[in-house]
Amino acid sequence: MKQGYLFVHFKEKKTPDGEQVYFGLSEDGFNWRALNGGQPVLWSFQGDLGVRDMTIIRDGEGWYRIFATDLSLAYGMPGKYEHSWDIVKSRGSDCLMSWRSGDLIRWEKQRELRFPGTDFGCLWAPDILFDPKDQSYLLHWSTSPRGEPGGRHAIWYSKTRDFTTWSAPAILFEKAEGTVIDSAMYEESGRYYLFVKSFKEPEGVILLVGDSAKGPFLPHPGFGLSPALEHPGHYEAPTAFKMADGRWCLLIDYFGVPGKGQGYVPFLAPSLEDGRFERAREGFSFPYGFKHGTVLTLSPAEYERLAGQGEFPENGG
Repeated sequence: MKQGYLFVHFKEKKTPDGEQVYFGLSEDGFNWRALNGGQPVLWSFQGDLGVRDMTIIRDGEGWYRIFATDLSLAYGMPGKYEHSWDIVKSRGSDCLMSWRSGDLIRWEKQRELRFPGTDFGCLWAPDILFDPKDQSYLLHWSTSPRGEPGGRHAIWYSKTRDFTTWSAPAILFEKAEGTVIDSAMYEESGRYYLFVKSFKEPEGVILLVGDSAKGPFLPHPGFGLSPALEHPGHYEAPTAFKMADGRWCLLIDYFGVPGKGQGYVPFLAPSLEDGRFERAREGFSFPYGFKHGTVLTLSPAEYERLAGQGEFPENGG
């Protein structure tokens, strides 16, 4: 085995255990199984007491770091948010949640991450990558100004070298035509590729490209999904990873139906530069309930360590 894959995600459930951190494992990137008996690996004990939209990175010091949206609809929708998505968006948590581990098994206490000099509504869907040009990490997310119901979301970013001091947030990408959310960025051959969900003109997942991790970003001229999505607005949360054979796998989350009809749909392309993604013909299997996460490529040793782990210790409290 050359490599394995870890999927860090949450579950779309109406009970508080759904909006926590779950792990899925795959040897080939096609067939996935739940770890920890299908139970959360990490629980959120701060802020909204739930987390969504996870991303994970292995930093240059050998630490694994998870970042997530601080939000529990199971706890908050009936009372705090008055069953209103507008209230969630405009007055939700203005921090992200994070955890750190040296081995993917034992995790340190959960931390809140706040950014200087900003007045945001809810911070959504963080993603992070290392930028070799200045030896820093670029964390990006979507948000709108606090207190503006229906405010237009843009992609913002902050940079750090030590995960303690963060730069003042700035806009990474925005569209005059409307909201963009759910950003995921990858580097290939010195160029940077940014997936986002666009709400109009066009509607659906789009791919942008730039020569710097900070942009500017322009539409990828060759990007496409084949077959074309029938209801593109019902797909979100793009995440991608490079497979052992060199192809890129793009996973997008279909939420157009309730229950077990929803979940990730896989597309494959020879490269990000090519940008032409075709629906995977290989058999993909995901345990029902994988929602908005990120895939971390694992070494054989990392894969075996996770595969051999039964019940995870109580973590992150």
